[in-house]
Amino acid sequence: MLEKTTHTEAEIAEIMQVIGRDARAAAAVLATASSDRKHAALTGAAESIRNSVQKILDANAIDMINGEEAGLSAPMLDRLNLTEDRILDMAAAVQAIASIPDPIGQTMAQWDRPNGLDISRVRTPLGVIGVVYESRPNVTADAGSLCLQAGNAVILRGGTDSFNSSRAIHDCMVKGLVSAGLPAEAIQLVPVTDRAAVGEMLKGLNGNVDVIVPRGGKGLVERVQSDARVPVFSHLEGLVHVYVDKSADLDMATNIIVDAKLRRVSICGAAETLLIDSADVNRLAKPLIEALIAKGCEIRGDESIQKLISNVQPATEDDWSTEYLDSIITVGLVDGISGAIEHINTWSSSHTDAVIAEDANVVERFFNEIDSAILMHNASTQFADGGEFGMGGEIGIATGKMHARGPVGVEQLTSFKYVVRGSGQIRG
Repeated sequence: MLEKTTHTEAEIAEIMQVIGRDARAAAAVLATASSDRKHAALTGAAESIRNSVQKILDANAIDMINGEEAGLSAPMLDRLNLTEDRILDMAAAVQAIASIPDPIGQTMAQWDRPNGLDISRVRTPLGVIGVVYESRPNVTADAGSLCLQAGNAVILRGGTDSFNSSRAIHDCMVKGLVSAGLPAEAIQLVPVTDRAAVGEMLKGLNGNVDVIVPRGGKGLVERVQSDARVPVFSHLEGLVHVYVDKSADLDMATNIIVDAKLRRVSICGAAETLLIDSADVNRLAKPLIEALIAKGCEIRGDESIQKLISNVQPATEDDWSTEYLDSIITVGLVDGISGAIEHINTWSSSHTDAVIAEDANVVERFFNEIDSAILMHNASTQFADGGEFGMGGEIGIATGKMHARGPVGVEQLTSFKYVVRGSGQIRG
């Protein structure tokens, strides 16, 4: 049985320094590893996951018992829970990442100068990536696979809630590495649950961590952004909006909104706010809200919505800025596309926002005047996922504007260098 561990701060610091040094050494090997070898490692890892379903389920059962005793909410328990189908989907995702073209060494651009110099911009690995995440054990496989395919070593610090599940999954990833002749230290999982380990990662482990990726709640992300001494790929909470315009097809809008909110309420792409065009409120509001209520969703509405629908809770100011991750949605009326843009630009976390409309001018304004990482038209926001984008998977949804934005897949986990070829040119 896998168990939680407790160490002194000095012991944790030493453990983390060793992990950092080992990761840097592994990164040097991965930087020149062949595409075939990385493919073999990931294929081996996927096969190991498929062969270890019961082992992973047993480990997850311990985490689920601990989570229930700790009072985790139903959505958080859903994030944590692994079923046989979810484990097999995890293995399929690892295999899909193995099939993504190897980005390392790709020429991104090439040009010649009048003086005869030939200049190329070529993809390179970032080096060592630290990933700090909560609850979701599948991130262990997703992040490990994506970093490996991009030629990076990775240090994974999973949440205490998913400690046992992550350990079991990590074992499978290591088996894949070893079977392909790659260093086991290419994918490392922090073996302690103490929060001090995160602090050591955020310090950079003596220069051995090149970038940190936080994946979790607002509190985790804010701590990482505040304390990190290395660059951070920010993933803020998903304050996801869906605006339904007066030109929307009602049946389409109903199907999309129910899916966007309720397919899985615990993911960052789940809708949290529904905005309805006041110009056609009589046609739109009641059917949309009643469809959500029929599926067990709690509605918190502004004054106009409360007057239209009887069993609606009053929306407070905090509701407009809350990522519920639960069967709750805030609903309000807005003055057409202009009102929707104003509301979204005021409250959005720049993650994902959607418009449901048949008017092309409305859609164009929505796309041009809202600056979120992902914008959608006539589609569920639950598609805000690297796997659904054809990236094989994602390490998170970056909401910042530097380096990576939106789903962070294999290509986003690379940097580049300039290669300049000459024939004796001098600048004198």
